[in-house]
Amino acid sequence: MAAKPVRVVAAACDGACSGNPGPGGWGALLRFEDGSVQEMGGADRATTNNRMELTAALALLETIKELPRPAQLSIRTDSRYLIDGFSKWIMGWKRKGWRTASGGAVLNRDLWEQLDQARLEGVSLVHVKGHSGDPDNDRCDAIAVAFSKGQMPAMAAGDVIATARIEADEPSLDLAPAPLQQLLSRCELADRFAGKGYGLSLVELAQLVDQPLQQLERRSGPWRWRDWQVLPLDGGRWRLQRDEGGLGARE
Repeated sequence: MAAKPVRVVAAACDGACSGNPGPGGWGALLRFEDGSVQEMGGADRATTNNRMELTAALALLETIKELPRPAQLSIRTDSRYLIDGFSKWIMGWKRKGWRTASGGAVLNRDLWEQLDQARLEGVSLVHVKGHSGDPDNDRCDAIAVAFSKGQMPAMAAGDVIATARIEADEPSLDLAPAPLQQLLSRCELADRFAGKGYGLSLVELAQLVDQPLQQLERRSGPWRWRDWQVLPLDGGRWRLQRDEGGLGARE
């Protein structure tokens, strides 16, 4: 029987941009009841700081949706733009047909609409002053800045699981359909997880292989996902291993 997913107890996010507009990055993290941490991040070659702030919050909300959490959970952010837009301005924007008080078009409407759809009951945004020594804000900032500079940030070891959304270097990838770009990101992550020997919770594994959690809960032995063997570990965790043509049930 699969282990029950661990409950989220804290969350934080941040965005960064060099040039504004220019190359940008975002970072986010979740803290769990058992002391483990999940880190996320990604990059965009041409963006703004505000878009990266919104992207980071959206990634957190989409991840938290699939996880157990307390009745009230706060996402810590240093972006007043994100907090005010999400909690106050968006209501007026929608009433005015996505127009501001001055009549102009709302910037970043695509992300605001996605954030509005991703709202979760009991999950709110709270402000923390940037660069004030708050450890989670500082960590998210470091991840975001690294991605904005085209770097793959060094994620902490131990119980930390790193989830990176990285824009590929090949310009031709921009022409690929979004599902193929997402598949490439998942395959690149799978290779990293396999190479490092990381153990994944069932929820994290479901996110990586893009399969329903309920479907994976029925698995107990080794199975195959694309080019990797998925091996059960103690405590309900799973490990990826590059498949060299061995046995194992296919996806």
